[in-house]
Amino acid sequence: MLYLVPTPIGNLKDMTLRSLEVLGEVDLILAEDTRLSGKLLKHYDISTPMRSFHAHNEHGITEQIVTQLSGGIKMALITDAGTPSISDPGFLLVRACRAQDINVICLPGATAFVPVLAASGLPCDKFYFEGFLPNKKGRKTRWEYLATLDTTIVFYESPYRVLKALEEIQVHFGPERMVSIGREISKIYEEIKTASVADLLEDFKSRKSIKGEFVIVVSK
Repeated sequence: MLYLVPTPIGNLKDMTLRSLEVLGEVDLILAEDTRLSGKLLKHYDISTPMRSFHAHNEHGITEQIVTQLSGGIKMALITDAGTPSISDPGFLLVRACRAQDINVICLPGATAFVPVLAASGLPCDKFYFEGFLPNKKGRKTRWEYLATLDTTIVFYESPYRVLKALEEIQVHFGPERMVSIGREISKIYEEIKTASVADLLEDFKSRKSIKGEFVIVVSK
């Protein structure tokens, strides 16, 4: 049995009771960063052993983990924040488990883009989730494709490329396209702003610093 357990993207109180129960009952927790996850487990007095599982080693150890799971060991996979496999490690392991008929259960919980999309005031009956755009190679091609879609678009962006992303949205969608930006979701300085991309670009250009991980929603 493999559990995918969402972890808080900010406020530690966003852990569900079921998630805490599972983390306390499994034999092993696979963690993206054991040091960071160790603080979370300590906060909730969970002493389950951990093992590193991240983007740099998942190819090398997935087969070994699947063998252990096939032998009856119960594991939980957690990432630094949010739901495993959603722009985080997890897909390769889940695919390998499915191929071996190992049961995989994903618990409901925190995912950064959902609160921003729901609170944006932009159409969310249908949407396209892009995840992270390429930093350089292929980025222009992705924007050209996204501009053809007739639906709301959601993607993640680092604070270092927020201005670049807003400028690109203005080029490919026009200055009046409505956009919502969310950052620091569930944290003390949570902020969600919805306005035309031109107005948002002016706002963020005037800021002395841009901090936090960002969710950007582009209206259809």
